[in-house]
Amino acid sequence: MTATLMLDNMEKVKAFCNLAMSKPFDIDLLSGKYVVNGKSIMGIFSLDLTKPIIMRADTEDPDFIEECSPYVFVQP
Repeated sequence: MTATLMLDNMEKVKAFCNLAMSKPFDIDLLSGKYVVNGKSIMGIFSLDLTKPIIMRADTEDPDFIEECSPYVFVQP
């Protein structure tokens, strides 16, 4: 599964990281040429959080898709 996320404040980063850590599958976050582990709060904070981030998760679980909805980037 792939989605575009906006993690533009500390609360969103912490909440997303906690969600990611509760899952048994890999979650990668891509920003430009950088790829970090979505379960690493330090990795997430190393990205440019002023821009949307691509999430790549090794799942098609509809529950996870729904859980990610607060972080999905919606273009204005």
